[in-house]
Order: sequence, then C-alpha cells, then structure tokens
Amino acid sequence: MSFETFQSAKRPVRMGFHMEFIPQGLMTHTISNPFAATPAQFLRKTNARAALFNLPETSSSLLADCFRQFGIDTVPVPASDAERLRQQKFDACVFPLTESVGQAIEMARNSASNNRFVIYGLGGTAQDALRYSKYCINAVFHEPLERSAALKLVRSTRPLVLNEFRRYVRIPVITDVAVVAPDGMRLSVSSQEISAGGMSLRGTAHLEPGQLVEVSFGLLNLPRIWVRGHVTWKKPNKSVGIRFDTSDERRRRLKDWIVSYLES
Repeated sequence: MSFETFQSAKRPVRMGFHMEFIPQGLMTHTISNPFAATPAQFLRKTNARAALFNLPETSSSLLADCFRQFGIDTVPVPASDAERLRQQKFDACVFPLTESVGQAIEMARNSASNNRFVIYGLGGTAQDALRYSKYCINAVFHEPLERSAALKLVRSTRPLVLNEFRRYVRIPVITDVAVVAPDGMRLSVSSQEISAGGMSLRGTAHLEPGQLVEVSFGLLNLPRIWVRGHVTWKKPNKSVGIRFDTSDERRRRLKDWIVSYLES
C-alpha cells in the first residue's frame, strides 16, 4: 500500500493520545497490530475497592450492586479471612456493627494499608455506632437494608472513597461530641459531617440558630480538641449545623488533620 493510500484509509479513524496500563503479555500483540481491539476490561481505569466484611449474603449482594453503580468494586471478606484487611489495600470497608467486630476494625485501622480507608457500618443502633466511634466510622447503612437508601448513602460518600474532593470537603464521620453553651448547658451528641469550617450534629433539639457554643471531639489520631462556633441551622430531625469561629486558632489542628486524612 502506498503512503497516500494509507493516509486516506486511516482518516476515518479517530485516535487520541492516551496512556493506559497494558498487562504484560498483551504488549507484543498491541504493538504488532495497533488497530486491534483491546478488551474493555484492560482499557478501563482501576476501580476503587470496598471490602464487605462478614456480611449476610443478601446484604452483600445488594450493597455490591449499589457500589458497582458508582464505579466501586466490592470484595467479600469472611471473618475467617480477616487478615486480608491488614495485608491488602482497600479504599473502603463495610462492617456489621456487632459486638464481635471491634477487633477486625481495630486491625484494619492499625494497618499501614487501610488505616485511612472509609468505614461503613451496617445495622446496629446509634449506641453501636458510637461504641466504635474512636475508629472514625464514616457512615452507617441502616437495617432493614433498603436499596434506595443504600444508593443515596453510596452516592453521597462516593467522592470520599474515590478521592474526588472539592476544595472544602465535608467528611462524613460519626464520633462523640460534647457541646457547651455560654449559659453552662452541656450536651452529648454525635457528629454527622466535619469540615475545616464547621460540622453537623445529630441528637439534640436544645440548640437554636445564632446560639454560641463550644464543641469538643476527637478523631482517630487527633487528640480531643475544643473549638468555638455558633449554630447556623436546625432541622426537625434534631440535626444542627455549627460554623467554627475563624479566629479560633485551635481550628488549625482540625484543618491539618483533614489534609492528612485526605492525602494518606
């Protein structure tokens, strides 16, 4: 074939420069025939992986489908194979919030591979979630498990799993929070989301928009801190929003922790 004929023949083919991982063993075939079709599984980007630890089969199947819709692969991990949570890298893990799961969560959190992965709880009560709050549980799938609610939760936490963040990211995390008002009123509530600029709380109807407060909480390796703020919104479901005081220098420790959490 002449050069002119080859140029004419290739015009309809649109080719863009891109880099893809090509498994060893396909390299020779790809170079010898650059127009040969490559299986779709070799062209797609590597998906994030979520471990499903010791979940009932029905729950595991439903959650696997929900994660798959948002580009997250799932790997069932039975209790007998818990060591995988220390030896293999995952981006997230769903744990059933039972009394016996604490050891598995602690092992994963203390591992070099998964000490910063996203933790979902399945079932249990609010007290069960708070029991493991020291391990920084990010979100909870409530039982009975419903597909629409599960999809909504995966959608809202997907950026955290896939490391796709806005400049100011809100991290879903459940932990104990102590609230003190200027009149001396003290409340014990739980967090929903935390950012460098504020946090949302659940568990009280005694706070009102505009009210000044001081909140105290700890996160994983972040020792308990106190930060001043004020209530910015309130919802009927006993949820409130707190905006931190930008002049409070103690807030910097939280900002540094968030940066470390997102970059690790």
